[in-house]
Amino acid sequence: MSQATQDSVREDGVIASVSGPVVTARGLDARMNDVVYVGDEGLMGEVIEIEGDITTIQVYEETSGVGPGEPVESTGEPLTVDLGPGMMDAIYDGVQRPLDVLEEKMNSAFLDRGVDAPGIDLEKKWEFEPTVSVGDEVATGDVVGTVPETVTIEHKVMVPPDFEGGEVVAIEEGEFSVTETVAELDNGEEITMHQEWPVRQARPAAEKKTPREPLVSGQRILDGLFPIAKGGTAAIPGPFGSGKTVTQHQLAKWADADIVVYVGCGERGNEMTEVIEDFPELDDPKTGNPLMARTCLIANTSNMPVAARESCIYTGITIAEYYRDMGYDVALMADSTSRWAEAMREISSRLEEMPGEEGYPAYLAARLSEFYERAGYFTTVNGEEGSVSVIGAVSPPGGDFSEPVTQNTLRIVKTFWALDADLAERRHFPAINWNESYSLYQEQLDPWFVENVEDDWAEERQWAVDVLDEENELQEIVQLVGKDALPEDQQLTLEIARYLREAYLQQNAFHPTDTYCSPEKTYGILTAIHAFNDEAFKALEAGVPVEEIQAIEAAPRLNRIGVQEDWEAYIEDLKAEITEQLRELY
Repeated sequence: MSQATQDSVREDGVIASVSGPVVTARGLDARMNDVVYVGDEGLMGEVIEIEGDITTIQVYEETSGVGPGEPVESTGEPLTVDLGPGMMDAIYDGVQRPLDVLEEKMNSAFLDRGVDAPGIDLEKKWEFEPTVSVGDEVATGDVVGTVPETVTIEHKVMVPPDFEGGEVVAIEEGEFSVTETVAELDNGEEITMHQEWPVRQARPAAEKKTPREPLVSGQRILDGLFPIAKGGTAAIPGPFGSGKTVTQHQLAKWADADIVVYVGCGERGNEMTEVIEDFPELDDPKTGNPLMARTCLIANTSNMPVAARESCIYTGITIAEYYRDMGYDVALMADSTSRWAEAMREISSRLEEMPGEEGYPAYLAARLSEFYERAGYFTTVNGEEGSVSVIGAVSPPGGDFSEPVTQNTLRIVKTFWALDADLAERRHFPAINWNESYSLYQEQLDPWFVENVEDDWAEERQWAVDVLDEENELQEIVQLVGKDALPEDQQLTLEIARYLREAYLQQNAFHPTDTYCSPEKTYGILTAIHAFNDEAFKALEAGVPVEEIQAIEAAPRLNRIGVQEDWEAYIEDLKAEITEQLRELY
C-alpha cells in the first residue's frame, strides 16, 4: 500500500454485513477497485462490487471480530505497489507489505491485523548517478540515472509512464531517498526514484514482439524437448508430490533471467518457509553473489487471508513489468495458480455470483488470460528490449488435468510441462511426462539452438522424440505378451529408450554437477546415446544377439555423463569405447 494512499484516507461509510473476507458497506463514496480501510482496526480491502448504496469489499486480512456499524474509510485510489530501489532481496506478502519490516514492528513472527508498511524503504539513502545532463530532452520511460540496488542489479531510474517528459533543468549526483527529487523538468515535473502503479493495469510498452531466444533452464528435458522462450508462458500441472515446487525452484535458481520474481500463492507454509530459508543461502551461478540479490519473493501461504491471495499474482506481475521496462529479462514463478483460482471461487460464491464449471466463477478463463497476456518480449517505451516469462504451477485435484483451471490454462500457455505421479513414485525426476508435454516455441527457437549449439539440434531432438514415441507404443504390447516376444530390433529400441529416459530425461537436482546442464551438454548426452543406437543396430544387422549388445561394459556409462564435470572428454572417450566394444562382437 503506497504512503500517499494512506495519507489520503477519508471516512465515508459503515459496515452493513460481514461474510468471511467479503464485507458490505453503506454510504461509501468509492469506485470499483478502490482501496478502503475496514473496521476500527483499519483492515485493508478492495471494492469489488457496487450496487446502489451498497458497496462490496474483499478484505485482505482476517475479519473475525469485525461487525456491522464499524467505519469504512475510502482512499479513492486502486491497489497500487511501490516501485523503486529496494525490491530486490525483499520478501513481501500478497499486497506488498515487507514481512521483515512488519515482524520488526510487531516484535513477533505473528502479525496483528491492521499493521501496514510501505513496499520500499522511504528513508534509506541511495547513491544516484545521472545518465542525462541539464538541457537533455527526456520522454516517458527514459532513464535519467542509475542506482546500485544490489551487488548484481543496477536499478534504472525512469521517467514515470504518466509523465509527459521535457527538458532537464536540474539534476545532480548524490545520495537521495526514494521520495526526494533527483531531476526536474522544464514543465515543472519532478522525478524521484519512487513510482506507484495500479496492480491490475499492465504497464505500457511500445511493441510486443515474437520471442526468438530460449529461456535456458539448465534442465535437459525442458531445454532439449520442451523449451520456453524468453517472454513466453508455461504451465506445470501435476498432482501432490509430483515435483511442481522443486521444478520451479530449479528454474528460479538456474533460468537464464536477470531478475526472478517468485510468487508463493496459497502454497503450504512449510514449503514457503523452505524457499525463504534456502534462497538467501544460494549463490547465483552467474555472478557468485547471493541469488537473492536478483530475486523478489512474494509469500502468501495457505493460512494467510484468502483475498490477499487473489491480489498477490497481480503484485508479482507488476513488479516484473517494472524491471522489464529497465531492459531486464524477468522470470515470474507463480506457485500455484490453482490456489489463486480457488480464492476467486470463494469470493465469487460469497458474492452469490452465478457459478461456472466446478463452482469457479464464469470469468475464470478471462482472468487467467489477462494474467498470462502480461508476459511477453517487448520493446519498451524508451526503446530498450525486455521480457517477462511467466511459469505457472497448476495443482489439479487428484491430478485430473480435465478440471477447469488446467484446461483454461492449456488454452492460453504455449508450453506445457505435465508432471506425472507415476514417474515420481518410480523416483524419476523431474517427473515430466514426455508423452503429454509439448512446446509451441520449438520452431521459432530452433534457429537460436542451431546458431549457438549445433546445426543438427532439431534433428537430434526429433530422433529422441521418435524413439520415445515408439517405446510408448511397444510398452502396450510388452504388457500383453512380455518383452521376450518382441523382435530383436524392437527389444533394442526399448533398450535405447531406457538410456534416453535414465541418462537424458532424468536429472539430479541435488547433485552439484548434474543440477545444471548447459544446452551444449544436453546436446552432447543426446549424441552419445544416438551414437550407441547407430553402432548397436549395425551390430544387430551383422547378426550379434541383442543380449550381447546390451551386455557391453561401456553402455551403462551413458547414465553417468550428467555428473561429469569434464563431460566433453568423457563423451568422446565413451563413444570410442562403445564403438570398439560393439565392433569386437562381429
